[in-house]
Formats: sequence, structure tokens, C-alpha cells
Amino acid sequence: MYTFRKAQLSELPQIWEIIQQAIARRKAAGSEQWQDGYPNPEVLRSDIAKGAGFVLAEGETVVGYCAVTINDEPAYTTIDGKWLTDGDFVVFHRIAVAHSQTGKGLAKKIMEHIETFATDNHIRSIKADTNFDNPAMLRTFESMGYTYCGEVLLRGKPRKAFEKLLPGTA
Repeated sequence: MYTFRKAQLSELPQIWEIIQQAIARRKAAGSEQWQDGYPNPEVLRSDIAKGAGFVLAEGETVVGYCAVTINDEPAYTTIDGKWLTDGDFVVFHRIAVAHSQTGKGLAKKIMEHIETFATDNHIRSIKADTNFDNPAMLRTFESMGYTYCGEVLLRGKPRKAFEKLLPGTA
């Protein structure tokens, strides 16, 4: 049984280990994503401190991580393309799953919990981005009904931007 909940600062070592594993997987796949010292423990600590860090846990074991916020991505104000909506939105970043748990659909499970988070906050738009060379995440966006909206710049690099509209939460 998996639970999705706010991360605790005491879980930072587990979360950082998961992020390091994801960084290594991206590198092994030949990706440029997460190869520039980001994310790092300070970013994760900030996520947790502001209540934006979330974990997917199996019992007491953290198996996944992401940062989730509402209306908090300044880079999304400028897009080479067009968002589906201009109103409130939930955004997620830094989604990662423990290496021992890959291939189990846990990234999708985390994204389903993010949809519930949005609905619980009466928000019908979820926005996110990924690197052009992250085929697994690009496939996940497609399979979960996200629409490609264009490119945004994050930390000076273009990223593919996606949005999903949720039903019945307007």
C-alpha cells in the first residue's frame, strides 16, 4: 500500500538517495537533464521547508519524491507556444522513483496523487515540464493525457511544457 504525503526533513537522506539514483539513470541514458548540479540537497531542503516536498511511501520506506506547488513557477509566464489555460494551476517538479522501484508505474501513481491534490484544492490545471531527452517522462505525459503546449526556459535551457485539464473541478 502506497501513501502520498508531505515529506519530512528527517527523510532528506532517503530523498537525496532517490534523486541521486535518478541523476545516475539520466546520465546512463545519455540525457543532459539533471547533470549540472541540480537538483541538490539544498533545493530539496527548501522544497520540504516550504511544504512543497512530497513523498510516495510504501509503509515507512520512501520510494518516490516530487515537489508540488500552486501557481509557483515564474518560468511558466513566458512560453514559446500557448498554455491551455491562464488561471490557477498546480505544478510539479523533480519527480523521481527509487531505482529498486522502477518499472512499477510509480511515477504515474505519483502523478495520480498530484491530480487528487489539484482537485482537493479546486484547481483543474496541472502544468509540468521535462527535458527533450527524457523519453520515459515524455511517454508518461502522453499516456496520462497531458497536452504539449510549447517550450519554457528553466535555468537558461529549453524544456518541453505540458498541461493537463482535470474534469469537474472548475
